[in-house]
Amino acid sequence: MSRVMQSGFMGLFSVLIGLGILTADEPSWPKVDVAISYRVDPDWPQRPEGMRWADMAGIAVDAHDNVYCFTRTDPPVQVFDREGRFLRAWGRDLIKSAHHLKIDREGNVWTTDVEWHLVRKFTPEGKLLLTLGTPQVAGSDERHFNMPTDVAFASNGDVFVADGYGNARIVHFDKDGKFIKQWGELGSRPGQFSIPHAIAIDSKDRIYVADRNNVRIQVFDTSGKLLDVWNNLVTPWGLWMLPNDELWVCGSSPMTWRPEDSTLGVPPKDQLFMRFNSQGKLLQLWTVPKGIDGLERPGELNWVHCIAVDSQGNLYAGDIRGKRAQKFRRIVPQ
Repeated sequence: MSRVMQSGFMGLFSVLIGLGILTADEPSWPKVDVAISYRVDPDWPQRPEGMRWADMAGIAVDAHDNVYCFTRTDPPVQVFDREGRFLRAWGRDLIKSAHHLKIDREGNVWTTDVEWHLVRKFTPEGKLLLTLGTPQVAGSDERHFNMPTDVAFASNGDVFVADGYGNARIVHFDKDGKFIKQWGELGSRPGQFSIPHAIAIDSKDRIYVADRNNVRIQVFDTSGKLLDVWNNLVTPWGLWMLPNDELWVCGSSPMTWRPEDSTLGVPPKDQLFMRFNSQGKLLQLWTVPKGIDGLERPGELNWVHCIAVDSQGNLYAGDIRGKRAQKFRRIVPQ
């Protein structure tokens, strides 16, 4: 900035102060604290003594803002209220290796088990109601999964399963667990999948699939017809649908998948949260620092895997390397 321009700005500020429009202690630069942000709650939750966490694969919030944490240890399902008070835990000897979990409109809890190849439906207290798949037997027909990853529900109660690690398909059942159809195959063309890692359904029964290793989200109707593809925006790991049909996605920046990598690919370089409308327009972007293995601090995430949102807009996230669930309180600028 030239001295003449600088002198002009200072003169303008002097005039504004003289007129009472500005005070001398107010900053002369534009405010930048106008974005919605989130602050970690380091006191959430209050785990009972001796209750362990491992890879935090799934997280969900019910209609009462109770938070279900799904972790790869015993007990695998641990439930807290919004303020972090412990409510109950269950699932010992019923789940071998946790992945995502979801809660249906009736409040039932559905879990995916990537080691026993199962999708199971429970009451909120942990009573087993329904099993889809054949325990400890992998397959690709109507009675078998191969490492299923997530589940979501249509408005009529129909169940859609992302059968994601061993298979590359979406499997459709009615509300009672009767097989209806399946679609998808391994590949990178539209309608194909490479690890369909998470799934969500909006109020108009559009199905959103986190096609993780293809670095995209694909949108279908309930018949399996492809409606849209959101390419090269995020490597999606977890999805959470809001009541207004906005979709939260957690994951990382797009990455190149190399032949020498495992199914997880190269370690993610960052940790992203993105909120989209149903047409794929990005409405909000928020990031957190990526933690270092074994040295993660509150507010950092290390291989974020799952996301949920409560009725007040607070975010809950679970990570694999960080082995924990965290609550991020929504901060709205005044």
